[in-house]
Amino acid sequence: MSVTLTSRLLLVPIFIRKDKKHYIIEDKTTGEFFEMPEVSVAAIHLLNNGESLEVIERQLRDKYPNEEVNLILFAEQLLDLNLIAEIDGEVVSSKEMNKERLGYLWISPKMGKFFFNKAALFFYVGVFILNLTLLLSHPSLVPQYKDLFIFKYMVFNIPAWLGITFCLVLIHEFGHILAMRAHNLPTKLEIGHRLFLVVLETDMSSVWKLSSKDRNVLFLAGTCFDTVVLSIALISQLFVSDGLGIFQGIMNLVVLDTFIRLFYQFCVYMKTDLYYVFENVSGCYNLMENAQHLIFKRLRFVKSNVSENDVFPGEQRTILLYSIFYFIGVILTFAVYAIFYIPQLWFAFKKVLPGFLEGPATFPFWDALLFSLQITFGFGVLLYSWRKKYLRGY
Repeated sequence: MSVTLTSRLLLVPIFIRKDKKHYIIEDKTTGEFFEMPEVSVAAIHLLNNGESLEVIERQLRDKYPNEEVNLILFAEQLLDLNLIAEIDGEVVSSKEMNKERLGYLWISPKMGKFFFNKAALFFYVGVFILNLTLLLSHPSLVPQYKDLFIFKYMVFNIPAWLGITFCLVLIHEFGHILAMRAHNLPTKLEIGHRLFLVVLETDMSSVWKLSSKDRNVLFLAGTCFDTVVLSIALISQLFVSDGLGIFQGIMNLVVLDTFIRLFYQFCVYMKTDLYYVFENVSGCYNLMENAQHLIFKRLRFVKSNVSENDVFPGEQRTILLYSIFYFIGVILTFAVYAIFYIPQLWFAFKKVLPGFLEGPATFPFWDALLFSLQITFGFGVLLYSWRKKYLRGY
């Protein structure tokens, strides 16, 4: 079905809202969101009035003399986004799209607002300052890589770490869920990964229904809950007796896991919560893709599929600033691996490898074997996550 300058288009039901710099377009049918400049929104309004592309193009060129106006190209872009319902009265056979159902509607918005209101936000800031004070005034509270190992035998440490981490990640994600429900927005939990780490992720696509100033709280909601968990664990280390070995070990692990999760927030090249705050405050969306294009273009070793036309005017300085934080995040990741993950793996394998030499009649042998199977299973889940994302276009 061809589009000409004499064509008249009918768009699918959409909702248009002004954002910080441009406009957010919501496809009411699929729930997808798109960012468009003012000239595009003006074109959409004229399309809805039944004007032909030729008339719209002429009017827009008069009104926006400094903009490049090409209605044929714009119509093709709308087709690619499945935003056109009819062309000259003929129904467009758009690609079938399955709108994912979001849930957690059973959580009352009142419950969400209990945890995320102005007073609560001041509380979270106070807890964050308290954590910094405790860590700076008591260096012994700073986590060490050996805090991962609560028990003597490695086979018990992995399930303990997985169980505690899973509970802490659920608390983090539940913060996002409650913040979403505070605005009566639906959401869901899904599995993803950050480099070599399998993670749970809260679907926050609905945040684009909110104004820019309201979105930051939703992005930082998980971190707010993390600060409270870290505070409880740090205070327990100060006041709980050293005689409670297992409990103290669990609290050490909680501090280690939460500390690393908060540290990872600054690795903005992985689209962490802080990345979305950076994106939202700047009003420059698709920052990561545009920054990667800039970096690859400068380094000339990877071909980027991002076009210069995908970058809105005036965003270059923000993208350059983000590129600096991008590299800082990469350095921080190497630091985490050097300080925590690599020493943990080395320590664990030093402990279990001698067990293989003691024979199947000994507990150290089975400790080494089961620990190896646990590590293998963890890598298998990670590979499944990668396959789901990259091979299936997830």
